[in-house]
Amino acid sequence: MLFRGFAPILLALAVSPLRVQEASPSAVTLQEASQPQTSSSVAATANKGDNQPSLDLTPDANGKLSQEQMQALFRVVADKDLANQKLAHNYTYVERDVQNSLDGKGNTKSTEIKTYEVLEIYGEQVQRLIEKDDKPLSEKEASKEEEKLQKIIDKRKNESDNDRRKREQKEEKEREDGRRFVKEVADAYNFTLVGTEQVDGRNAWVIDGEPRPGFEPHMKEAKFLSKFHGRVWIDKADLQLSKLDIEAIDTVSIGLFLARVHKGTRVMLEQTRVNDEVWLPRHVTFKLDARIALLKGYKMDGDQTFRDYKKFRTSAKIVGVGEVQESR
Repeated sequence: MLFRGFAPILLALAVSPLRVQEASPSAVTLQEASQPQTSSSVAATANKGDNQPSLDLTPDANGKLSQEQMQALFRVVADKDLANQKLAHNYTYVERDVQNSLDGKGNTKSTEIKTYEVLEIYGEQVQRLIEKDDKPLSEKEASKEEEKLQKIIDKRKNESDNDRRKREQKEEKEREDGRRFVKEVADAYNFTLVGTEQVDGRNAWVIDGEPRPGFEPHMKEAKFLSKFHGRVWIDKADLQLSKLDIEAIDTVSIGLFLARVHKGTRVMLEQTRVNDEVWLPRHVTFKLDARIALLKGYKMDGDQTFRDYKKFRTSAKIVGVGEVQESR
């Protein structure tokens, strides 16, 4: 599915530090203050030790927060979400994707619906297609999906120590790049506290982000940040990203001839709290206007829903078809 490739790019380019895979030690640790919020005071303080720094989100006389306060908040939210993503890998779920191909006038030409079961296999989340157009797969299609799954199981079971080290080194590099990108995002935008709204029955800060003039990125990936703006909703109690709405305000070129994402491309994400311990995607909508290899254009919109979250038991063992037969 085309959007599956673009979604990480779009989310990463805007506020992706909120979506990195694993936790890193936070420079500032905080929790929502226990006292009730008032219009004149919004503060969060750490309570994990006397030596922990605090984050003061008290507005000034004009009811505004300084850029330093907003940047500090975003770094904390990013760190907390890094830890959240580590917990998220303990869950399996069902994902339903609807993709509409559009003509030049924005009318729907065709619709494709696919439903996946997302499993955890040897520490890796893997998708298994279970329905097409809301109908179960044919016996032949289901068999192919099982074969794909078995190949992944066999590959991980038979992974050599050297291959495992290389994979772990690659994953660590990706985590470190994510940590560096956190700093870039906090510096790339001018943030404005719009107010407070309820998201799924919970109070959330509403914050707008506009590209900051004169921002000089240190990472090549961060050069795309000036091409996006958006609004985020941050849950007050958990300091987690509860909602996200980002939009391309200029054409984004990815690689010399790889792809171009055009102005107006938009992604909206909603998350929900599961098991009182983790925040997971609930709903994603997108509108994509892109050109691949400067040749083929794609205009589409779509909708992704996520349900049936179940915690994966780390003590469980996933085995292949052959092992199941042998154990009987």
